Amino acid sequence: MSEITEEKKAMLKEIMRRLHAGASSNEVKEHFRQFLEGISSLEIAKVEQELIKEGMPREEIQKLCDVHMAVFRGQLEKQKTETAVGHPVNILMEEHKIMLQLAEKLVNIASKVRQVNDISYVGDDLHHIAHIAEDFRDSEKHYLREENVLFPLLEKHGITEPPAIMWMEHNQIREKKKSLAELVAEHNAISFEEFKKQLYAVAESLNNLLASHFYKENNILFPTALRVVTEEDWKEARKDFDDIGYCCFTPSQLATEKLTIEEKSPKVSEGLLQFETGSLTKEELEALLDTLPVDITFVDNNDSVKYFNKAEKRVFVRTKSVIGRQVQLCHPQKSIHIVNKIVESFKNGKKDVAEFWIQMNNRLMHIRYFAVRDKNGKYLGTMEVTQDLTDIRKIEGEKRLLDWQE
Repeated sequence: MSEITEEKKAMLKEIMRRLHAGASSNEVKEHFRQFLEGISSLEIAKVEQELIKEGMPREEIQKLCDVHMAVFRGQLEKQKTETAVGHPVNILMEEHKIMLQLAEKLVNIASKVRQVNDISYVGDDLHHIAHIAEDFRDSEKHYLREENVLFPLLEKHGITEPPAIMWMEHNQIREKKKSLAELVAEHNAISFEEFKKQLYAVAESLNNLLASHFYKENNILFPTALRVVTEEDWKEARKDFDDIGYCCFTPSQLATEKLTIEEKSPKVSEGLLQFETGSLTKEELEALLDTLPVDITFVDNNDSVKYFNKAEKRVFVRTKSVIGRQVQLCHPQKSIHIVNKIVESFKNGKKDVAEFWIQMNNRLMHIRYFAVRDKNGKYLGTMEVTQDLTDIRKIEGEKRLLDWQE
């Protein structure tokens, strides 16, 4: 990642500090007119990141991002963000355009509804509002692709704070989308006057939030990503995009257009078990499996017990003596014929899951069998998973991450 000169860094920090101290964007632009020529999105992202590390609250940076944009807008808009059709950034930017159109349409409908005095005259409008709310609900895949693919790539290349700020805005957008969905679902439970008022407020708020957020991503985040992320990483990112999936409004040609991918053999470090989604040492893998709050037993394609984890509170006793034992011998005689039917249905592909629940010592145990197959559908064996559901069934309401206490 290219470095910014200390002089340029200091000047950028001074600009942002002045803005945060209350100076107007016009005043700052006039004072730093000559310096602002040639500023790049990457440099802005890096300096915002340094300011946060030096103690400026992330929330403060996020709150004044629009002020930053007013100062840097002219220079940023000279940059061209050009990518091939089907490139992850191309997909995200095209989705931005469509979501802005949806938001503007929602504002127009809300403005029209606000002029009407009788709900009976807005039947078609209510239908359109519901459709837009559903499209926004489905837009969640857009944000998931950014948070789980693009942001980790930026972080991998040292850009950590700009993605964190964008994620904060994602959550603000989610709240607005939720408010719109709830308003549509409950419009009959409130007066028409209240409905009109709330609809216009959420439409305006969502439209403004999306316009601001997408501008920052299109002109800061995406150009930064295109400068630091490697071509090989973009090819892998596109695979991850496909795995997460696309929105109902994503143009089909974007989702079907494939990037040319040159397959390379993965680098395997000594002592690591290499998987498609990462790598672990044997010690890490064993500890991970033993930490799972479930009993796991794996029976291979010859019906022989091959592995079991050592969960802290196992439901069913397992000893090493069971390794190599035929699964039929692990069950009472009266149930062997059922075990055989389950395994046979897995082997011939008729079934993939069998589940049961029983009471043991006044506790509810959930026992599930899963057919384990390779990528081509070949049967590799059966996994038994047993879980105590007693305490889980008592859960009510919510306990969020922010509610956690030491």
